[in-house]
Amino acid sequence: MSEAANAIETPMIEGRYRIIRKIADGGMASVYEAMDERLERTVAIKIMHTQLAQGPHRAQFVERFRREAKSAAAIANPHIVQVYDTGEVNGLDYLVMEFVHGVNLRREMNEEGTFTVRETLRIVGETLDGLASAHRAGVVHRDIKPENILLNDRGHVQITDFGLAKAASQATLSSTGMLLGTAAYLAPEMIEDNQATPQGDLYSVGIMAWEMLAGTVPFTSDNPVTLVFKHVHEDVPPITVPCPGIDPKVAAFVAHLTARAVEDRPADAGVAADELRALGPKLDMAAWTYRKMPQSAEDHDTVAVPVAAGEAAAVAPAPPLPPSDDAHAGAGKTAPSSGDAESATARTGSASSDAATTAFDRPADGTAPTTAIGTAATQALSVTPDAIDSPLKVGAKRKSRKTLVAVLAAVLAVAVLGGAGGGYAWWYYRGPGSYWLVPQPTDVACEEGQECRIAGTNWVKYRKTLESAGIPYQATERYDDKVAKGDVIEAKPAVAGAHVSKRTGGTVSVVVSKGVKQATVPAGIFNANSTDGTNVLDALKKAGFTNVAHDEANDQYDMSVPAGALLSITDESGAAVQSGATMNHNAKITVVLSKGLMPVTMPDVVGMTKDAMTAALDEIHVTANVTEKYDDKIPSGSVISASEQAGAELYWGDSVDVVVSKGPEMAKIPNLVGKTKSAATKTLQELGFEVKTSGLDILGLVQQQSASGETRLRDEDGNKTVVTLTIV
Repeated sequence: MSEAANAIETPMIEGRYRIIRKIADGGMASVYEAMDERLERTVAIKIMHTQLAQGPHRAQFVERFRREAKSAAAIANPHIVQVYDTGEVNGLDYLVMEFVHGVNLRREMNEEGTFTVRETLRIVGETLDGLASAHRAGVVHRDIKPENILLNDRGHVQITDFGLAKAASQATLSSTGMLLGTAAYLAPEMIEDNQATPQGDLYSVGIMAWEMLAGTVPFTSDNPVTLVFKHVHEDVPPITVPCPGIDPKVAAFVAHLTARAVEDRPADAGVAADELRALGPKLDMAAWTYRKMPQSAEDHDTVAVPVAAGEAAAVAPAPPLPPSDDAHAGAGKTAPSSGDAESATARTGSASSDAATTAFDRPADGTAPTTAIGTAATQALSVTPDAIDSPLKVGAKRKSRKTLVAVLAAVLAVAVLGGAGGGYAWWYYRGPGSYWLVPQPTDVACEEGQECRIAGTNWVKYRKTLESAGIPYQATERYDDKVAKGDVIEAKPAVAGAHVSKRTGGTVSVVVSKGVKQATVPAGIFNANSTDGTNVLDALKKAGFTNVAHDEANDQYDMSVPAGALLSITDESGAAVQSGATMNHNAKITVVLSKGLMPVTMPDVVGMTKDAMTAALDEIHVTANVTEKYDDKIPSGSVISASEQAGAELYWGDSVDVVVSKGPEMAKIPNLVGKTKSAATKTLQELGFEVKTSGLDILGLVQQQSASGETRLRDEDGNKTVVTLTIV
């Protein structure tokens, strides 16, 4: 074990974590596989190197350790390596992390050379999904590179090493001015302005995608200063330069991520992920399967190629794997990361296996095998997993080589014991010549000694493997909520190495995932006059949505939308969903419905002024139909009566008839002095007054009158007002 392990006096940390083996060494820490005895689960423990813990910059490295724990713990996403615990033992800080069975992306890139557009966008999409959760939590990773992208045993992305991450509001590259991160993936603003932004993470993802498609990063130099200068002062070349046949829409997406100006990139990983999701349906099969072909055989690891009699076998050498610059890149991998001590051992072992394979493939003098045994061995090669896989498959697995040796040994034994002719008959009718071996997927991690299942492999890749081996197959499709689109849900036979009969019409049957079934929000869902608009929940279920929630607590009364009609639909993030939108059928959507017109209570408006009455009814959204009449008791402008009694139940939008007083009726009495008694009396009676006379009444003329001008016609009891005329 490393000095970190040696510094631990017992194989147990905190009486809980039992160290099993070292996984990786890096510049800052060593990573160990360990068993959490308390929870009985395998974990990865990252322990700081002693020289750092005792060095002059201890505080800075401890802060990076603790920042990594806090940053990762703040993000809940399946594409982020989870941090479970942190602590200190014998003066050395440590992190306890999720143990990831798999390899890092750098190792896959070294082995594959280049990737198809489908595989590139899948890995980019999962990386963006993890970063979107980080960006929503206000965390910028600052060190996205292939070494920090782990691919678990199902090939899915898990982002690791948040040691450089900071809150977006505080993100500068380093308080000491030291340039952190990997120069090949640093965004221009990180280098030039010392600022780390969500768009900087996207730039790094874009460079990573560029490298996966092209087989190399866009800017290369032996001098780091020259390299960062290029990032600051040069635009990233279009991916169409190294990949001339790639779809322009894919090239545009990569260019958007790698734009030199921050404002020319998507705002954050969530926006970039949405852009990628929108891109998918626009690509045809040719675009998805595009892959830049390697320039030469040296671009890939050893490939076992079947040879016919009289032909020499070709074994391409594997290129060396560059060392990883971070111990975290190897955390929790079943296969060690590049640069680890175990990786070196594994590569040495692979070289030995290659030598053995070559020895079996052809005689020591280099001539083609011509004997019956040589021919049988050559035919046996055609049924081994290595031989029938895609010509672009890299890194022939040890298990496959063992299978190859076992098959060849069986062929040799039969040839020796039964004679070449009899051995060939057995081989053809009962032996390996009578069946195909189900090949092992190249993108599914399989543990030594365990069955390697076909489920989870990418069907496009695996179909090419079957076709190159001449194995018949049948493929059907179905939707699946868990298995990614294009991956195999189940297969029959289900495991690599199983036999498929050549003599009885055997086939490999696979069920391929169509991804999560999509559902479309009905176009008339917001139309209260349509069938869908009046039966919202049923309409969504009929459209295929299976996770619809009715938020009854937030249902609202509405003046214009009838009861039961739709007010709003939102997705899990709270964003509004429009009619016609297409979503995963199991996406959680929440609907808020109208409760229609709100019931209200009629207030007591009698005696109120007209203005007060109007305000009271407006407040409960009830309309007043006002009429006016004279009233001898109620002052002008006050309410005399209403068609609804106080306390009556009404609804928003109802109307009420209200009578408002015009006050007592008035009439203007003219000057009647000098008028004849009869004329004056007639005038007053026509106006509505009661007339009384007094005086001598000799001449019959009005001498004086008791009232003149504006005068009430009645008193408060409704009696007519009496006007007295004095007659002379």
